[in-house]
Amino acid sequence: MTRAVDHFADRLRAAPQSRLQRGAAAEALQLARELSCRAQALEEPGAEPREMPDAGMFAAADQITVAVHDLALVLSDEGQVDEAVRLVEESQQRAGV
Repeated sequence: MTRAVDHFADRLRAAPQSRLQRGAAAEALQLARELSCRAQALEEPGAEPREMPDAGMFAAADQITVAVHDLALVLSDEGQVDEAVRLVEESQQRAGV
């Protein structure tokens, strides 16, 4: 799972600003928020999840990296890992990087 996100993050870091502006960064932020919400739900069941802030298009790669590492610490089964990998791969495909 972390390997998939690291690949996505590397592609984002290498992408030109125009690609980030055309939606790649927004897609990455959406993924980071989803991964963060999943981690929070596992860590604090029943608590209202906090939304990851938009730190700008150049921070999107770091945000998905942080979110997936947080999620990796709390996942308990292979099915959850597979689902997270699927989310990352789909997001990267939509981002076009």
